[in-house]
Amino acid sequence: MYVEAIVNHTNEQAETITKRKHFSCEVCGKLFSQRRPLIHHFRTHAKQKLYSCDDCNKGFSRKHQLKDHYRTHTNEKPYSCDVCHKQFSQKSILKDHCRSHTNEKPYSCDVCLKKFSHKGTLKVHYRIHTKEKPYSCDACPKVFSLKHNLYEHYRIHTKEKPYSCDVCHKEFSRKNNLNDHYKTHTNEKPYSCNLCQKEFIQKKSLNVHYRSHTNEKPYSCDVCHKEFSQKINLNMHYRTHTNEKPYSCDVCYKQFSRKENLNVHYLSHTNLKPYSCDLCHKQFSQKEGLNVHYRTHTREKPYSCEICQKQFSQKRILKEHYKTHTNEKPYSCNVCHKQFSHKSSLNVHHRTHTNEKPYSCDVCHKEFSRKCHLNEHCRIHTNEKPHSCDLCHKEFFLKRNLFRHYLIHSNERPYSCDVCHKEFSQKGSLNNHFRTHTNEKPFSCRECHKEFSRKSHLDEHYRTHTNKRPYSCNLCHKTFFQKSHLKVHHRTHTKEKPFSCDLCSKEFSQRSHLNVHYRIHTNEKPYSCDICGKEFSQRSNLNRHYLVHTDEKPYSCDVCNKRFSQKGHLNLHTRTHRNDKHTCDICNIEFSRKVDLNTHFRAHTNKRTYSCDVCCRKFSQRWYLNRHMTSHSKDKTS
Repeated sequence: MYVEAIVNHTNEQAETITKRKHFSCEVCGKLFSQRRPLIHHFRTHAKQKLYSCDDCNKGFSRKHQLKDHYRTHTNEKPYSCDVCHKQFSQKSILKDHCRSHTNEKPYSCDVCLKKFSHKGTLKVHYRIHTKEKPYSCDACPKVFSLKHNLYEHYRIHTKEKPYSCDVCHKEFSRKNNLNDHYKTHTNEKPYSCNLCQKEFIQKKSLNVHYRSHTNEKPYSCDVCHKEFSQKINLNMHYRTHTNEKPYSCDVCYKQFSRKENLNVHYLSHTNLKPYSCDLCHKQFSQKEGLNVHYRTHTREKPYSCEICQKQFSQKRILKEHYKTHTNEKPYSCNVCHKQFSHKSSLNVHHRTHTNEKPYSCDVCHKEFSRKCHLNEHCRIHTNEKPHSCDLCHKEFFLKRNLFRHYLIHSNERPYSCDVCHKEFSQKGSLNNHFRTHTNEKPFSCRECHKEFSRKSHLDEHYRTHTNKRPYSCNLCHKTFFQKSHLKVHHRTHTKEKPFSCDLCSKEFSQRSHLNVHYRIHTNEKPYSCDICGKEFSQRSNLNRHYLVHTDEKPYSCDVCNKRFSQKGHLNLHTRTHRNDKHTCDICNIEFSRKVDLNTHFRAHTNKRTYSCDVCCRKFSQRWYLNRHMTSHSKDKTS
């Protein structure tokens, strides 16, 4: 009824104003110079579509629109460009196309003065300023500024993919995605950057790339004001505020905020790894993972920090590195309020509170809180050591162990303590050392509540409760709580002494023994008694000395109940009950300790193996040499 009234009124109005210069629409006020365009225009208000397509029943308000539409069925393109001979189904589209050659842009925006070659493009552009989104989805609350975007969006719900590739038969929901895909077969990259000559398949990819040179970030978050160079990144960022996860797995129903994360997740169900390395044949579920892996062979690091020029093989690692300069830590733990620069680090940290270990080994069923730790652990079973030193060819399970090993060759110690200026080759070692100044012990035992400054120390301590000794020697089958103790123990079989003194060339099986030995030369005694002020070169000697003041004797003999302040003294005493004697072959004197017999034997041979670095005097026993060294230190002080 409403439609008929408008059409009748249009005819009456047209008769009364035929002699006027302008014809105006009573609904919207639009002016026309002729009657016929006004009549066609009224039909847009009435939504009257008098002409319909016989093939698809689509309706049109104007006859020429139906005529243009028919050509989509017949694929007829009667209009061709004189410059490039490209053909078109409509004259208006040809007219718009010709402006791509002349670069003519007759339509400009009143708000930002941006120019456009097509009137329709200007109309769509206006919606950026007005925020108008007139097209809404019936299936979900999403709205769109363009009608064709709504049609493409509908295909997400219908799973419709009407465009397929002639080469590989891959299907697409959008034609421009198919066109872009074709270029992957032809390797065509028609758009290149005039600054770095990098080439792209799509023009929009080039436009986004330009922003990496200009550092332009035109899209900002209304909630936290963070800026982005791409709108898609802003949309994904919004989901961190709304916690929206629109993509879910059909198998396990896990939800994701990004479609590419869902696609990657699907591969965990199929265990499909279609991409393999030509050099080492390692397989990957994603092509990007293969590309990143290749750089381990080529040592390529295409991403560099503008502040310190440090180079990285992956862009995401560069982004994480930037936060070390800005000291930005936007993520904080709601349990202990510790702050982190990366959300993934916060997620991993949360597991220290929940004790969650979601990753388990298929071979030994050991559980891990991080997947990378599981991957590293698996190499123990496969004995895979993919990282080797270029200098000595030593192989390692982990890349970080290789980097630590490199510092042995370079003797580089880039990390120093702000308090005592002690230098370290690893940042982790510096962090652990710093707790000796702050006395911080963040790790506590759940059995006895003893606190530790390092998690590794807590793990080692916990084995004293469980009596678990997972590391055993394959030669003598002795078991150990710690792997490092097993490694040191192996040297008793191999007689390996990899640590040598720079001053006297004496060799040691453990670095800690070398560090203690250095103090003989420097006369350094860093440990002092709080009660009497006596100084010691080793902490163990200080602990033994404290027993002098407390008169504590914690070690007792099982036979005669005699008590001792040191375990070594108890061991010597028990030999008096066992009657174990070591006899000298020359004078038949008996000793309860073999070391005492060896020392005594030098009196017969006159062998003096310990020499003074200052005056070259030689001694048969080490403690004689140590006592002698004090005479030189007294000379220096006087």
